[in-house]
Amino acid sequence: MFAASASPRRSKWIAPPISSPALWAQWIVPLPLQSPACVAGDTGTVGGSMLGLLGLRLPPAGFLLLLPFLLLLLPATPAPHRASYKPVIVVHGLFDSSYSFRHLLEYINETHPGTVVTVLDLFDGRESLRPLWEQVQGFREAVAPIMAKAPRGVHLICYSQGGLVCRALLSVMDEHNVDSFISLSSPQMGQYGDTDYLKWLFPTSMRSNLYRICYSPWGQEFSICNYWHDPHHDDLYLNASSFLALINGERDHPNATAWRKNFLRVGRLVLIGGPDDGVITPWQSSFFGFYDANETVLEMEEQLVYLRDSFGLKTLLARGAIVRCPMAGISHTAWHSNRTLYETCIEPWLS
Repeated sequence: MFAASASPRRSKWIAPPISSPALWAQWIVPLPLQSPACVAGDTGTVGGSMLGLLGLRLPPAGFLLLLPFLLLLLPATPAPHRASYKPVIVVHGLFDSSYSFRHLLEYINETHPGTVVTVLDLFDGRESLRPLWEQVQGFREAVAPIMAKAPRGVHLICYSQGGLVCRALLSVMDEHNVDSFISLSSPQMGQYGDTDYLKWLFPTSMRSNLYRICYSPWGQEFSICNYWHDPHHDDLYLNASSFLALINGERDHPNATAWRKNFLRVGRLVLIGGPDDGVITPWQSSFFGFYDANETVLEMEEQLVYLRDSFGLKTLLARGAIVRCPMAGISHTAWHSNRTLYETCIEPWLS
């Protein structure tokens, strides 16, 4: 867990305004008073003669006695305003750890000094293969206290597989206070592609036959299979998927209405991805697009989950709460370290 700290800045001296009590005291108190006659303005004294030559006259002694009280009545110099940013919670992806987000932490510290940033150190490395519902429960226990201490709300930045964990959190948490949910290259509509991750985990399987493993009770014990979405075996997906089909509202379950209501508590959904990602397949899944049975990509507005508004996408778009930020030229492992991407797609939403 990391806490962001303010970046050092060069101090700058600013002259106090004329209304400042300190300035009034500086001019009045240090005057050399030689005698009571001088205080009274007696021109026969050295002090009085000098003041007379300057055309100045000191106030009577009674006024000076009241001076400390009068100074209290002067308007105080307003304290300089310092922006207060909402806390940021970061959830990593498959085979990741908090260390992967050191560049992102630096960027937030530089642009929004004082922001409290927490990169959750849960299910790191191979532990990220644990079933996603198990991970959702663990992350829920970690984010709840942070949200409770942030009455103005929090921001979520969730990368790759972590974006699905976060979307499930928004569904199951009745009282979450997430302002911006930033989904960073996450397979929100599922994954259907041969990647190095899959080849390592299932070396003898290709995407065309991986459904035999993923859509089995044994396969659903692996996080990757929880969002494996084979467009050629849609019936098997709907019946076997214990995670994605549920949070998408594609399969009936008793919590569907409550989950939709919870998800719609989010202030803003920021979707980030790009054609050069190289891992998320199709890459439009980061924007809720996906293949049809012919492997033609249908955009979000053509998906049944959108048309039926099964978990709230259509409602969010109607209220202007969905931001889509596609960016080319970024590979999957570089999303959280690319400065241009951060300034364009993430920083504007960290209020």
